Parts: sequence; C-alpha cells; structure tokens
Amino acid sequence: MLWLRNNPWFVPLLFPQHWWHFSRKEKTIYLTFDDGPIPEVTEWVLETLASYQAKATFFCIGNNIEKHPAIFQRIVEEGHRVGNHTFNHLKGWKTDLATYLENTESCHQIMAQLAPEAMAAPLLFRAPYLRISKEQTKVISKNYKLVFFDYITEDYELSLDPATCARWAIKGIKPGSIVIMHDSLKAEPRLKTTLPAILSHFSAKGFSFKALP
Repeated sequence: MLWLRNNPWFVPLLFPQHWWHFSRKEKTIYLTFDDGPIPEVTEWVLETLASYQAKATFFCIGNNIEKHPAIFQRIVEEGHRVGNHTFNHLKGWKTDLATYLENTESCHQIMAQLAPEAMAAPLLFRAPYLRISKEQTKVISKNYKLVFFDYITEDYELSLDPATCARWAIKGIKPGSIVIMHDSLKAEPRLKTTLPAILSHFSAKGFSFKALP
C-alpha cells in the first residue's frame, strides 16, 4: 500500500521546479501541516513539536487565520514556517483562475498583516487537495514556491486505524522527505498517534526535523 502514499520516483522528475523532497544523504525530515490553524489541534501540534525541539511548516487556510490569529502568530513566534493554502481551501480543478488567484491573495494579505516577518522569500504555497491546474500553477509559480510531498500520511482518512497510519508513516518516510499531515479535527485521532510516533522513531535514529527553507 505504500506506493499510494509515496510519490512514484518519476513524478518529481516531471516537475522539477516544485519541491517534492530534499537530499537523501542528510538525516533530515520536513514535516508539514495543512488546513489549520485551529484551537486545540494546532496548539497540541506545537507543544508536541517543541518537546522534540522540532521545527515544521504550516500551510494555513486564510479563513482559519482570520478566526484564530493568535494561534497563527504563535506558529511564527515559535520558529516554524508558514505557507499559503488559499483563503477558503479551494479545489483548483473546479475553480476559475481569477477566483483562485484572488483567494490566494486574500490568504497572503492576512498572513502579511499578522506576521510580516514570516513573508520572506521564497513564499510557499500548497494547493488544497493537491489539485491545481496548469494555468493556476503557471501564475502562482511567479510569486511562490509550490510545495508537494514525498510522503502523505492520509491522516484525514476516517477509515484508517491510527496505529496503522503511524506504522505506514514510519515505513514510508525517507531522509529528506516532505511529509504531509493535517492539523484538523478530521485528522486528529490519527495525527495524535502518528506525529509522536514519527518524532520518537526518527529522533532515536539521529534525524532532525526542520522547517522548509
């Protein structure tokens, strides 16, 4: 089943301008969290990362930033990276270009307003659902580095047992992996098993956890 969670080896070669993973020679893992910030779940993630002195990257939804600005600012203050995940979690394949760009800009504006220090280049963007059209990609790439993934935990899958989610993650993550998790209520049961398992297992093997550059 791991091939469903790891990108096939040739996919990054087809789109080398985007980030999929980093050097396989360094014992570093890049954890990323989509869909926050929200109370309790994002706060738990921050506390768990801090207990391992780990840094990560949070791809935030603008609407959630607007509702929970203090949590967004806490992410930045604790030394993590933030990225744009649109204002309303739009599905690119079903959204016209103008609407998609306007929604992305709305997210950027609230991020810049609350934490201008976090807007250093390169700006980071991840498409919700990982679905983005060729036209949207072309325009957004002018201002953002598009971030994809090397391993996705599928913590959003309600039918997935938390222990299985964690076990598959430990098997699938490699040196240099960009890992997708979700700080959302939907993902919470699997996230709360999988994140500590990843941190514990790979820390014991001498890995470090860094935010995206």
